[in-house]
Amino acid sequence: MIALGVLALEMIRYAFSRKLSWSLAGDSVTNYITLTLFLVLSAALLATLYLGVYFFVAEFAIFDIGTSWVAVVVCVVLADLTYYWEHRFTHRVNIAWATHTVHHSSPNFNISVAYRFGPLDGLWPIPFHTPLLLLGFDPVVVLFAEVVVQEYQTFLHTEAVGKLPRPVEAIMNTPSHHRVHHGSNPEYLDKNYGGIFIVWDRLFGTYAEEKTKVTYGLVTPINSINPIVVWFHGFYLLGKDAISAGGMRNTLKALFDPPDWRSKSKAEPLPNQTPAE
Repeated sequence: MIALGVLALEMIRYAFSRKLSWSLAGDSVTNYITLTLFLVLSAALLATLYLGVYFFVAEFAIFDIGTSWVAVVVCVVLADLTYYWEHRFTHRVNIAWATHTVHHSSPNFNISVAYRFGPLDGLWPIPFHTPLLLLGFDPVVVLFAEVVVQEYQTFLHTEAVGKLPRPVEAIMNTPSHHRVHHGSNPEYLDKNYGGIFIVWDRLFGTYAEEKTKVTYGLVTPINSINPIVVWFHGFYLLGKDAISAGGMRNTLKALFDPPDWRSKSKAEPLPNQTPAE
């Protein structure tokens, strides 16, 4: 509800700057439709799997860390580090990018984009967060930490906030850093994966500062606000590429290599295909 209020303010801002259009409004509606589809799928399929796996894995925990406030704070920090690697994985492995590409397909950047989910976005956190359960964190604490990391990022999706004071920009993920992450500019691709903290990107060499104007969306735009097209285009392209890859080796590359695998392998590019497609 807070996010909807922020979106209303952003739309007023777009109107005053003469950037408000039917395309932008339709794109925002599509974002919430993908959220609804994601929630329905999660409730029907992923929630039981999520909870089942977490509580099952917790039975094999090495330690019993408990649920103190210290445990919660430490778990949030570790969950944010875990999220960094999960997020990086979804960008650099094609079969995961097929669902995460939905989130990046909007040519706009406002708080509604935070709710632009792909069909299997709820699947990938499971394998990445199970080590926290094996370490001894309570499943409920781990789930809470994941929610904190996700909710923090919601309010990063805005152009209304410029750069924050330098100490904040140095440590925390900010709207400026996240605008870079959503950019299709060559210098911004695969940068700023962090959730709450940007220090992970600085440590692991994936940080980029917002310097030039950001062009939002995919390298090859989908040019559609149809929620069905938006939701499934990544899997359509993945299947098309895997089928036409030519040979088992290239098929595996199409599934498990980064999205730009053709431009960095010996595989022949498809007709009319740009290297980053």
